[in-house]
Amino acid sequence: MSTTPEHDQRIAKMTFASVYPHYVSKVEKKGRTEEELIEVIEWLTGYNANEIKNLIDQKVTFESFFEQAKLNPNSELIKGVICGYRIEEIKTPLTKQVRYLDKLVDELAKGRKMEKILRQ
Repeated sequence: MSTTPEHDQRIAKMTFASVYPHYVSKVEKKGRTEEELIEVIEWLTGYNANEIKNLIDQKVTFESFFEQAKLNPNSELIKGVICGYRIEEIKTPLTKQVRYLDKLVDELAKGRKMEKILRQ
């Protein structure tokens, strides 16, 4: 299943700050912590906790969020289906990167061990 240009554009313009509370809620409901969430985001993007907070405060779009990120080289090991899309088949780089993040958050919420989530 491939994404549409409209879908890709909607993701690009969405702010990271608008989605972050949902990530926190999702992982905390399943007994994980916001600190673990931040660790996952740091691994994927190269941002530290202060930079993540600043990006939330600045209400950056996902487009800006990932433009400035230093994506982990092992992020290509993130595979599977998230939100109805098989990550390996997504052609738009930004949409793929957002789905990487969604998949990692999902794995965290499902109780997967950190070393598995962080592809170590």
